[in-house]
Amino acid sequence: MAAADGRRPRPLSDADLSRLLELTKEADSVELKLTVVDSEIRPAVAALGMDPLDAQIRQAYFFDTPDLTLDRHGVVVRARRIQGKGDDSVVKLRPVVPADLPAELRRSPNVNVEVDAMPGGYVCSASLKGRPAPGAIQAAAAGTLPLRKLFTKEQRAFFAEHAPDGVKLDDLTVMGPLTLFKLKFSPEGLDQRLVAELWLYPNATRILELSTKCAPAVAFQVAAETRAWLAARGIDLTGVQQTKTRAALTYFSRALEQRSELETSAS
Repeated sequence: MAAADGRRPRPLSDADLSRLLELTKEADSVELKLTVVDSEIRPAVAALGMDPLDAQIRQAYFFDTPDLTLDRHGVVVRARRIQGKGDDSVVKLRPVVPADLPAELRRSPNVNVEVDAMPGGYVCSASLKGRPAPGAIQAAAAGTLPLRKLFTKEQRAFFAEHAPDGVKLDDLTVMGPLTLFKLKFSPEGLDQRLVAELWLYPNATRILELSTKCAPAVAFQVAAETRAWLAARGIDLTGVQQTKTRAALTYFSRALEQRSELETSAS
């Protein structure tokens, strides 16, 4: 069950909770997420004592067809430039059932099977990560390096297995970059470390995501403790929930469509 985009969360049914429990038992990790609507970002930053100057700058690039063929098939292809850390790339498949994944894939040190849970929804994904060479992401975005060069042999094989027929890495459209700020902090009164990501979209909209990772065995306890801690500080847990990736892909797809329409009318 994927988390809803652009809708207020509804309580999970008993069947959903049962399925979520099964998935967490089979996953490598659980990430609990909450998105804060634009109008509430400033109060949330103040209430949680976040210092923006401690944040790390990142750039995220997504790769898909203009009409988001990969997204419709549950495949996400992304690369990131990360300040002071080095770049990374990922090929992600979602939703997945951990028990159905090949044993060889689960044994790979580069794969992570994770349940993302947010108010009103959840999704289990399998992510295969790689480390592009320095400067490779910028070269690929500029069109001077084939996109496939951003990904390892293992990642390319994973993509080929799950991408729709006829869709090749080198044929994908570059969508981005998006600038974002990532802040890790250990708030007083909460045993869990929190992560805040502020995504800045070209149309001036913003998404603030608060998250924390934990082991599957303690996911429900951590969720309850974190929820109570956030609520005590005035954070709205019933607001509209969005996913950063879906918002990014939707924005760039619409921008490409509008550009194509303008070029057609001009000709």
